[in-house]
Amino acid sequence: MSLQSALEQLATYRSQNTRASQDIFEKGTLVLQKNGLKKMGDDSWAFLEQLTLAAIDVGRLDVADQCLQLLSDKFPGSPRVDCITGIRMEVTEPPEIALKYYAELLEADSANAAIWKRRISILRRIGKIDKTVTELTQYLDTFYTDVEGWLELADIYATCNQYEYSLQALMHVLLLAPQNPFHVLQAAETAYTAGDLPLSIKMFLTVIDMTDGDDSESLIESTPLGITVRAWYGVKLCAKRIARDSRLATISSSNTSPPKHVEMLDVLATERLRVVYSSSGQKGEIAKGREGVFTWVATL
Repeated sequence: MSLQSALEQLATYRSQNTRASQDIFEKGTLVLQKNGLKKMGDDSWAFLEQLTLAAIDVGRLDVADQCLQLLSDKFPGSPRVDCITGIRMEVTEPPEIALKYYAELLEADSANAAIWKRRISILRRIGKIDKTVTELTQYLDTFYTDVEGWLELADIYATCNQYEYSLQALMHVLLLAPQNPFHVLQAAETAYTAGDLPLSIKMFLTVIDMTDGDDSESLIESTPLGITVRAWYGVKLCAKRIARDSRLATISSSNTSPPKHVEMLDVLATERLRVVYSSSGQKGEIAKGREGVFTWVATL
């Protein structure tokens, strides 16, 4: 591969925030071997950061240390370089050493979000869940708009079977990113697990409204695909459970109103799932398990 092609591909990876570590390492070392740094100008520093992380990922710490030294010489005291230094430290040093390093950096600059998140990730990795939750909630009090932080908190609570707390964290996610149907689906499934069926079925229907076809295509003409299928499964499960025990429609920690026309929603969900598994052609790849699905929707 030519030097120019390697530089262009690496630039594309950076612009798209792609972490293709092995390919980045191979192309990055080619750039170093051919003295490509001189041709990159100011982009050389972003490239060195990119190559450092890729080298750490593939276990070439010698190359990572070489790049990190160049960055440290150019930007002494830089928060970005400090963060990469911490990541390098995590590879070979005990967690306690990395935690102490991050704590010292946060003492000097408590607004360094990247360092704070690295510290939280170590705490979770070594199993200090209580401390992780405490640090993460403090972080989110400071950086409320960090959607990934709220998703992390929701995941921690879910792994501890604290589904109501997980759902509360996801509510913040929906407030910050209401346009993402995957987040709505996650909240719907968490609400189902937490036993809040009125909220769950409402959110499953919201996912369907966000993803099922477009404005020019009626519900009857469309074929559910992707997460829309999963949402229809959710509607089916919620409707059946409520039909079997009507009291579940009134149990809602979120004070969501009981769903109306549950029987009709059950029938509609059954019809939509039958359409999914009855399709032909490219859309019909999912139809391979149709007999099992047909039996399931008929007997549930």
